[in-house]
Amino acid sequence: MTSRSEQVAAHRPHYQDELARGLAQFFEPPRSTCPWCTSPRLRERLRTTNHPQRKPGSFVLDTCHNCGHVFQNPRLSPEGLDFYYRDCYDGLGEATMARMASSPLAVKLYRTRARAMLPFGRPGRWLDVGTGHGHFCAEARRLYPSTEFHGLDWGEGVEIAARTGRVARAYRGSFTGLAGQLAGHYDVVSMYHYLEHTLAPRRELTAARTVLRPGGHLLVEVPDPQSAAARLLGRWWGPWLQPQHLHLIPLDNLRSALTEQGFTIVATDRKEPHIPTDLTSAAVNVLNSVLPGEDLPWLPKKPSPLGRGIRALSLLAAAPALLVLIALDLLLAPLTRRTRLSNAYRVVARRD
Repeated sequence: MTSRSEQVAAHRPHYQDELARGLAQFFEPPRSTCPWCTSPRLRERLRTTNHPQRKPGSFVLDTCHNCGHVFQNPRLSPEGLDFYYRDCYDGLGEATMARMASSPLAVKLYRTRARAMLPFGRPGRWLDVGTGHGHFCAEARRLYPSTEFHGLDWGEGVEIAARTGRVARAYRGSFTGLAGQLAGHYDVVSMYHYLEHTLAPRRELTAARTVLRPGGHLLVEVPDPQSAAARLLGRWWGPWLQPQHLHLIPLDNLRSALTEQGFTIVATDRKEPHIPTDLTSAAVNVLNSVLPGEDLPWLPKKPSPLGRGIRALSLLAAAPALLVLIALDLLLAPLTRRTRLSNAYRVVARRD
């Protein structure tokens, strides 16, 4: 079996060849108008870096003064999307993501998300868009044993979900591209922390309406750019997740867009969707920005023994503080959920 260090060494030449051509290839030209409402009233919200993977680059989020939409500007190009997603959810990052997706906190979140559909009946067929490795579907099936769960995603994770039986059927590719062949197939479409990754959120909502049967339901959960935690923690706030999050949509904007698409809003919630990790993820982002890097193929060379030693000792020293922050996040969660510190919201909409 190939070791991680061998995998990193094998990937390094390709990454270094890409980076030698410069970072400009990874970005489109900057916009002068809001992609949501076309207003020119823009201001810079923040500049940050790729904290989770430490891939090179600086990323800007702008806010529209007219509608409040927050978006990446300049946006990643197709080459940039490929570069920054690679080895995050799949490849070198697959094992890490699998551990996170099966953690007790994640399982609890999956159950909460699945319960959001209970007041609206028991669906026959459910499509989870942006399903990853299908862990949500596997957990939701416990609550809906007669429902057939299908998954859709860009990466190979959705194929892993099918092989492991977490989804009954896997679709790999673009939701907007596949929507036509899935028209009217589903009673429920869920998009849990998916819409903020997409190039054109309104087109994704159109695709959801296409694949839903009349009377079917769309469940959308996204980070809340109006969260007070976003202001307090600044560029260290975990849900900014640059450069992967291209659009962060205020609740009122999403509600209006759904209504325009022919949906009726039947429920909104800012309490249950909160993910209690703000303090911990902010601290981890700070650590990642100051500590020597681990062995990663987008870094020009393998870290020295001294650098690896400093990183290991620093993480060991920081561990007690991180444990305290984890405890604080969980302890404060009941209060945080009931205030504007909540970091996410959910909308349930019926296709009329």
